[in-house]
Amino acid sequence: MDDLVFLGIESSCDDTAAAVVTAGRQILSSVVAGQGNLHADFGGVVPEIAARAHAEKLDLCVEEALTKAGLTLARLDGVAVTAGPGLIGGVMAGVMLAKGIAAGTGLPLVGVNHLAGHALTPQLTDGIGFPYVMLLVSGGHCQFLRVEGSDYFTRLGGTIDDAPGEAFDKLARLLGLPQPGGPSVEAEAAQGDAARFDLPRPLLDRPGFDMSFSGLKTAALRQRDALVAAQGGLYERDRADLCAGFQAAVSDLLAGKAARVLAAHPAPVLAVAGGVAANRTIRDALETVAQQAGVRFVAPPLALCTDNAAMIAWAGIQRFRAGQQDDLSLIARPRWPLDQSAAPMLGAGKKGAKA
Repeated sequence: MDDLVFLGIESSCDDTAAAVVTAGRQILSSVVAGQGNLHADFGGVVPEIAARAHAEKLDLCVEEALTKAGLTLARLDGVAVTAGPGLIGGVMAGVMLAKGIAAGTGLPLVGVNHLAGHALTPQLTDGIGFPYVMLLVSGGHCQFLRVEGSDYFTRLGGTIDDAPGEAFDKLARLLGLPQPGGPSVEAEAAQGDAARFDLPRPLLDRPGFDMSFSGLKTAALRQRDALVAAQGGLYERDRADLCAGFQAAVSDLLAGKAARVLAAHPAPVLAVAGGVAANRTIRDALETVAQQAGVRFVAPPLALCTDNAAMIAWAGIQRFRAGQQDDLSLIARPRWPLDQSAAPMLGAGKKGAKA
């Protein structure tokens, strides 16, 4: 099992990705085809456009990943694919391709929870052992997990409404910044004064590990509207200061809750993953929390924070090692909580918890 080589396929949102990874933690190739230009005019990801783009690019990404790895399908030991959660059209495109490869080659097929891919990334990049505390923070998800095995996740807390990445995207739209909002807001914030606006830190004054970001977004909207009413528009300084204040509030929320989680659930490592983990201010705040708690802090390289297929290949290897694999009845799932024993979050909606 130590020399396994897996192909990973990821298509849960707006990044089409394929990668080849070994059980020895070597990433032989990692290919990601973004769709930013396709969604730029719409202020966010359009599911139908994303699904069509995945269908067009998936086989090309797989071919490129194999070429860069210097391997053929015959040299692989299995194929792992994101089977959920995510935008159902994109997830279906990836699952169908993986099924075709498995059917045509006889390779084992392993369906992977996209969130497990993120949660297990610190093992791939840093070789850490279990248990550890993970903050999974992205455009669609935000939760604290205690990771005790490759298929053993306990959710300690999460967002009851917006995810941080979603809140960053909404702020960017409010201020006329390009999407995705996270990098745009971070770039603006670098020039701003985080102390100028008094933005709230929702739920930070209440016990527990749950988080909320919707009220923060609304507070930023009110500040913007007040400025527009008072001076007839926004100046560049106003926009930079709002971004800096918003970023500081999100950072304080995540760091404050992380400190509380570590105090109640001690672990040797605090890890962070997901697209929002690429934000330097948030990373620095979480690293400070880890230092104060006397634990190791692990954050993957930026390219492995955002959606990628290397994490899916690695999670697939772990499932396969544990004797778990799927057949051609594998289905795409728009919702797939990691901790299926946990009650749905308050903001999960009628269809239940997505994460």
